[in-house]
Amino acid sequence: MKYALVIFETDESRRRIQADRDAYRADYQTWIGSLAAAGKLVGGDALETEHNSPATVRKTTDGASSVTDGPAHTGEETLGGWFVLEVADRAEAVELAKALPTPETIEIRQILESA
Repeated sequence: MKYALVIFETDESRRRIQADRDAYRADYQTWIGSLAAAGKLVGGDALETEHNSPATVRKTTDGASSVTDGPAHTGEETLGGWFVLEVADRAEAVELAKALPTPETIEIRQILESA
């Protein structure tokens, strides 16, 4: 089964990470390396969250589009990136997410796979 670990940053997690970026990157690389070595890591990407603001496109009921600067959902948490894992079940995805040694919030979602 494939699961996405969706990473959300907060103002506090960004402050903690920026305070010691080298340690943060080392922790991430160790965690990612262990997932890859175990054959669990399918892919993933980090998003640029420090220097560029996202744009949001919304469709209206008449089919028109509106574009605004900023994330789709306002609030303190912002989307920081994701990982895709191949695991046995949701419980394994949760355990692997809990092992991430950095301060972000992680949302775990099963990936819909075609039959």
